[in-house]
Amino acid sequence: MKKTATRLADGRELIYYDARDDAVRDAVDPRPLDPIATRSEIRHDRLLGDDVAIASHRQARTYHPPADQCPLCPSRPGRPSEIPAPDYDVVVFENRFPSLAGDSGRCEVVCFTSDHDASFADLTADQAGLVLDAWTDRTAELAHHPSVEQVFCFENRGKEIGVTLGHPHGQIYGYPFVTPRTRLMLRSLAEHRERTGRNLFDDVVADELADGRRVVLDGEHWTAFVPYAAHWPYEVHLYPKRRVPDLPALDEAARTEFPQIYLELLKRFDRIFGEGEPPTPYVAGWHQAPYRLADRGEFALHLELFTIRRTSGKLKFLAGSESGMNVFINDVPPEAAAERLREVASK
Repeated sequence: MKKTATRLADGRELIYYDARDDAVRDAVDPRPLDPIATRSEIRHDRLLGDDVAIASHRQARTYHPPADQCPLCPSRPGRPSEIPAPDYDVVVFENRFPSLAGDSGRCEVVCFTSDHDASFADLTADQAGLVLDAWTDRTAELAHHPSVEQVFCFENRGKEIGVTLGHPHGQIYGYPFVTPRTRLMLRSLAEHRERTGRNLFDDVVADELADGRRVVLDGEHWTAFVPYAAHWPYEVHLYPKRRVPDLPALDEAARTEFPQIYLELLKRFDRIFGEGEPPTPYVAGWHQAPYRLADRGEFALHLELFTIRRTSGKLKFLAGSESGMNVFINDVPPEAAAERLREVASK
């Protein structure tokens, strides 16, 4: 991998990740952009104990532009974009409309490919491996950012999820706090250790492998399963078999196998609802240990992948119980979801 860092016209950082060592990235951003002025603010909810980002400037962000005006495609003569080069492999840059910025953290965009009409599942294993390299590099780099406590690399796919740019891309959030979901995991982790003397993540993976009914894929270095208490209609958790706290800690064997396992999962997600159905909307995100956690080795890196589509033409909405009380009601038994994901293995 070759990494080349540069700056856009408004001062934001942009980084090219290339598979070729001889790639030259010297294109200059010609746009007359003013410096970014964000109004991101973190407010603490005293009743719930969590934090909310207030970011009114995001109301002006780009919304479903025509394909020939996509800001994530490479620049063309007379049509400059967020990426000055005429082609690229993988690119990461600071979000022009960040939810978190300055003392409130950092938001970055990850473009998986220059092909506007592709999806992550269309990538080759080498391309997916390069994306993994970019996620890993950004996770390591953001450890030095003074306001970042935890990094979340994720992809939203599909208009149903709320995606406003159709180009295959994801995001990286550097939170200035430990997220509520991670705090819940850490609490359960500590309670399990105190009660049993064992690691909760290790026990969850071992129990799923022993049961077998919810296992979707089981490789040499990764295992993927539908969790026993899945919140979403189709939800898969992907764990490396050697527990590590974050992406930089993965060994070479796990890094090599990851593209095959992950691409297979994504292809199966697109087959869940049968031929002729539109691509399955999903959210996929890496859960990593917070940087300043006392015992980071206890946390287990894993990816969570889920869709809000519960059946053909129907979505799972977060209504009264879910939105009001955070109590999920799942219409699809996890065992049935796992069986379906095993049935639709890619050819």
